[in-house]
Amino acid sequence: MRLSKVGGVVCLLFVCILPAWSAAGPTVTLFVDASAAPRKIFHAKLKIPASGGDLTLYYPQWIPGEHAPDGPVVDLAGLIFRSGDRRLQWRRDLRDGFTIHVEVPSGAKEVDADLDFLSPATFEGGFSAGSSATDKLAVISWNQVLLYPKGWKADEITYLASLQLPAGWKYGTALPIESTSVRNGMTQIKFQPAPLNMLVDSPVISGEYLKVVKLADDPPTEMDVAADSEAALDPPQLVWDHYKNLVEQANKLFGAHHYRDYHFLYSLSDHVAHFGLEHHESDDSRVGERGLVDETERKLEASLLPHEYVHSWNGKYRRPADLTTPDYQQPMQDDLLWVYEGLTNYLGTVLTARSGLLTEQEARDDLAHTAAALDHTPGRTWRNLQDTADAAPELYFAPSAWESWRRSTDFYDEDTLNWLWVDVIIRQQSKGKNTIDDFCHLFHGPPSTGPMVKTYTFDDVVNTLNEVTPYDWRGFWMERLTNHDPGAPLGGIEGSGWKLVYDDTPSELTREAESSERSIDVEDSIGLRLREDGIITDTIEGLPAAVAGIGPGMKLMGVNGQKYSPQVLRDALKAGKGGAGPLELLVENTDYYKVYKVDYHGGERYPHLLRDESKPDLLTEIYTAK
Repeated sequence: MRLSKVGGVVCLLFVCILPAWSAAGPTVTLFVDASAAPRKIFHAKLKIPASGGDLTLYYPQWIPGEHAPDGPVVDLAGLIFRSGDRRLQWRRDLRDGFTIHVEVPSGAKEVDADLDFLSPATFEGGFSAGSSATDKLAVISWNQVLLYPKGWKADEITYLASLQLPAGWKYGTALPIESTSVRNGMTQIKFQPAPLNMLVDSPVISGEYLKVVKLADDPPTEMDVAADSEAALDPPQLVWDHYKNLVEQANKLFGAHHYRDYHFLYSLSDHVAHFGLEHHESDDSRVGERGLVDETERKLEASLLPHEYVHSWNGKYRRPADLTTPDYQQPMQDDLLWVYEGLTNYLGTVLTARSGLLTEQEARDDLAHTAAALDHTPGRTWRNLQDTADAAPELYFAPSAWESWRRSTDFYDEDTLNWLWVDVIIRQQSKGKNTIDDFCHLFHGPPSTGPMVKTYTFDDVVNTLNEVTPYDWRGFWMERLTNHDPGAPLGGIEGSGWKLVYDDTPSELTREAESSERSIDVEDSIGLRLREDGIITDTIEGLPAAVAGIGPGMKLMGVNGQKYSPQVLRDALKAGKGGAGPLELLVENTDYYKVYKVDYHGGERYPHLLRDESKPDLLTEIYTAK
């Protein structure tokens, strides 16, 4: 997913997912009617094997890839159970709101269940539980529209699923299809029998405007893109070529694949939640409506699909043992997210450059921004990197205010820098013979298989790194995970032949981000994160604005006696460089106004990477296509 332990015994768990799957567990019939998706409501009917007594059913709580117990049970509605013509009594478990107890009469062999899922009409909700439908498109996440019986592992329960879509809508999914038909103008899809874990791992994208673009033949790989307008599906051919390059470069990086076919499920809408969520044979990635056709929007989201694609190998195939639970009620332990998400984030940035989705200069600018943000994260002094992973279920849903002091899910960005450092050390210690690509071949690579899970522990990561190139990898990672250094870990950048520097000229990527996000970047100068309209979203503890007394939630109204605008603030920073007088900011705070005197004279500051000619240019080697 993207919006980033020490073990002793090697733990390997293999779960094969095959089309002709069968198990000893129950078979549940599921019909989902998505014909009212534009109204943001999905209807479902289930037939669940049962016998007399208490039938305990679960609504999925811990959703794979979301790393938190965020199943949207609050949006479950219309829940009715029947046995024949008899309506059954049910009650929610008082200790677990995701558990339902149904009173089943003696002699019954199955229970019929009706339920509705109320898809949020706004961005509220976490990840796939957020807004997922518009007038023109919808993403169906199966975990939202089903219940499953207690007593069985997710791979032991078979689901016979079918889906109805609005008239004229097309669809894309990695879930194997048995048949399709049209009834009353609406498409009916019947899927092949699938275990619950495969069903939940295979969402369906659908819409009136949906385009399928083939990216590779062996194995079959395609983009299924749904948009709120037909025009949004028509980017330059070069865009599709870059995604073809992505598939080629990823398969070269890993040397094998672990899916039968792969579907990039890409939603283009300004009215759905924006994120990326990994699945074994697909991803659920969502950006703005012009995310493909607008060059700026494309660049700002360039690493999203590479990140989610890497997860097919790192996160789905190779998965931390603590994150590999038998069902969706067992708590997941997030302590190895620095590998699951951190390594994925690094490899995603590498593939973004290798595929041409960003130029090498743009990729370096992006890396500079990552390093600069961590360089101004004072929360590092009290919360170490390991705790950002351990606390992930809480941090994913934390507000933006005080983020720099609280810290966020920094295992994404900080481990982009750490795994770059690993790559550089491998290259240095092996005198250029080995790279992180060799680690990927050993850890994630041959032989190619269908979808399966092979778990790992901290020791497995360390041992594989030592197999690639001997080094004190255990000591390296323990230091990286537990240190409280105030600045960003720059060993990888510096070892790769570059330096993090600041000057008064924003990169093109900075300008584009400001324009798209309607923000102004003064984080690296006075330490403010603020919107274009002056609302302050965060302040960096220890930097001038925070020292002067300014905090999140306030609003900048004036600069040196002049009405605030982004340009007025930039002009004031520029004019005050090297001066003696303070920067005077008029700020509104809960209906009160106050002038804060900010002791700052450094002018505008923006991050860049500067070439260090005294060292080999390993970063360019890393970003060069194979």
